Amino acid sequence: MDQSTYRRQQLSKLGELIEGIGVAMLTTVDDDGSLRSRPMATHQVEFDGDLWFFTWADAPKVEELQRRPQVNVSFADPARQHYISVSGSVTLTRERQKMEELWSPWFRTWFPHGPDDPNLALLQVHVEKAEYWDVPSSTMVQLFGVVKATLTGQPPQTGEHAKLAVDERQTGA
Repeated sequence: MDQSTYRRQQLSKLGELIEGIGVAMLTTVDDDGSLRSRPMATHQVEFDGDLWFFTWADAPKVEELQRRPQVNVSFADPARQHYISVSGSVTLTRERQKMEELWSPWFRTWFPHGPDDPNLALLQVHVEKAEYWDVPSSTMVQLFGVVKATLTGQPPQTGEHAKLAVDERQTGA
């Protein structure tokens, strides 16, 4: 399989896992080196290797990101047993066309003046690496795995787990 096809498959899998998860945790690095996480509303767009989040341009996290643009974004959907962790670099953009494309009335809760607010910005996270756990959500499937593990002495197979190099620079494409 060529690298281009492989990358498209990786992006598709991550997109499927992330789809429907309304909140992600964005982790940044503070000046003292400590990690800081905060919830961010997600956008339901086709995943192409970038994640987008609305923010205030003068928010403290923006200062942190300008000094240290490396971030982690984690997603959890316990109901479907999907867990995703991605790392990458972030840039701030005020591109109005992109804001309008991503805008949903739901965001008025946090940004009451809409996409024309002069203090509104977007964080673009360029995903470089990802790791996911896709666990069967059926209680019977999980119970069978535990019983089998007990009988065989082998650890249970708890679903699909993979580490992915998403960025073209990571895959060599």
